[in-house]
Amino acid sequence: MSHKYIDIPPDAPMLIESTRSIGYTLEAAIADIIDNSISAEARKIEISYFPIGKPYIAIFDNGIGMTAEKLTEAMRFGSSNPNNVRDSNDLGRFGLGMKTASLSQCQCLTVISKQKDNISARQWDLNHIKETSKWSLKCLNDKELLKLPFYKELQTQTSGTIVIWEDLDRVFIGGIDESVMTSKMNTVCDHLALVFHRYLKGGDVQNKIKILMNNVEIEGFDPFFTSKSRLPMAEERIELPEYNSTVIVQPFTLPHHSKMNQKEIDKYGLRNMQGFYVYRNKRLLKWGTWFRLAKMEELSKLARVRIDIPNTLDELWSLDVKKSAATPPEIIKIRLRQIIDNIIQSSKHTYTFRSKRDIRQDNDIVHIWDVQETREGTKYKLNKQHPLYEKLTEMIDDDTKKVLDGYIFSIAESFPIKILQIDISNETRIIKEDQDTEFSNIKENIDILLRPAETNTDRRIIIERLITSEPFCNYVKKIREIYGVNENEDT
Repeated sequence: MSHKYIDIPPDAPMLIESTRSIGYTLEAAIADIIDNSISAEARKIEISYFPIGKPYIAIFDNGIGMTAEKLTEAMRFGSSNPNNVRDSNDLGRFGLGMKTASLSQCQCLTVISKQKDNISARQWDLNHIKETSKWSLKCLNDKELLKLPFYKELQTQTSGTIVIWEDLDRVFIGGIDESVMTSKMNTVCDHLALVFHRYLKGGDVQNKIKILMNNVEIEGFDPFFTSKSRLPMAEERIELPEYNSTVIVQPFTLPHHSKMNQKEIDKYGLRNMQGFYVYRNKRLLKWGTWFRLAKMEELSKLARVRIDIPNTLDELWSLDVKKSAATPPEIIKIRLRQIIDNIIQSSKHTYTFRSKRDIRQDNDIVHIWDVQETREGTKYKLNKQHPLYEKLTEMIDDDTKKVLDGYIFSIAESFPIKILQIDISNETRIIKEDQDTEFSNIKENIDILLRPAETNTDRRIIIERLITSEPFCNYVKKIREIYGVNENEDT
């Protein structure tokens, strides 16, 4: 018995309104358009926005462009099967990106493309679709094209594509505001600098690209601070023969924040940007997460793990339409668990190494602070065996010494450790005196301590003791030069 089938195409206005609510942010939507430009072999991508009058956002590339037939097909919702085999450099998947990303931000999407000497233009206008309740794709004529941004520039190129968003109802919720759009586009700029940093920097991609925002070039932001980071572990390749694919994992440990300036500390957002960075064809998909394999902790904030996956593993990694969600499958998580402990320990070691070495392990140095481990916890006290304290107590009477000890006790007990913890967790750069000012104070102290010395031998003994004490130990060479004490001289 044969079955009867009824053809029920989706209601155009309702389906498009539904797809507008997938959850694109403005920056994710523009990144999705740039994916298409990169897949079209573009080397230069220009973003232009105009916030007043009739606002628009336009993305113009110098890629290979499309014929009229291919452009029409590209404007179809679901223009490609996600299960089809694609070019290894293809950054798309569902055949929805350009349409859903664009219409999530605007009500009028126009795409103009040139290949060889032929220019074609197609437009989705949601107001027209609502009026007709039909999937009516508009073909623009030459007169209409002349009014659109970048069109004259496209005419002079061999090939390329322009994507134009007008009637920006989702960008300007509540009305047009120039300052709001400028702020949003600055966020877009930061997003693109991170997501496409490997394309913008070049190096490990086949072809470097250039992205401009209103004629200002966007510089790539390398989240691994590659110029200063350590590679605590070798690159690891996870072979998946059943998928004929390889996942490449490379851990990094950022430098201690004391080696960064405040601008770098703010830029790298250390605590919130630790974790895995998942790339698909060198394009960043997901970052700043440990996928619940570890906790986001203060001491692990220097740890970063770059994961490169090919587009053949999209389904295995549960890649969504927006390309903002990617979850490692269990077969990958098993290997990542083995890596994660080592990389986090490397980050913790970088943070704890300085304090442990300076105070707890450098037994040859007389520290200003004394750290005592007790059953209840760690206690910090000012060290009364320090030569400055000893000299000072020799110069004062017993009553003055009691006042001094009371003051020292008050300093130790009222040390602002909670404020310091907050500053460290917020990655606030702790500013010290500049070296010239600090050394000027140190020299004054040395001169006072040397006054009782009657012979050169006495002077050398005092100097040798001081240069093994804080903060004098930070200026050993300078002190030896000024006070004429040779490192190899007999004392």
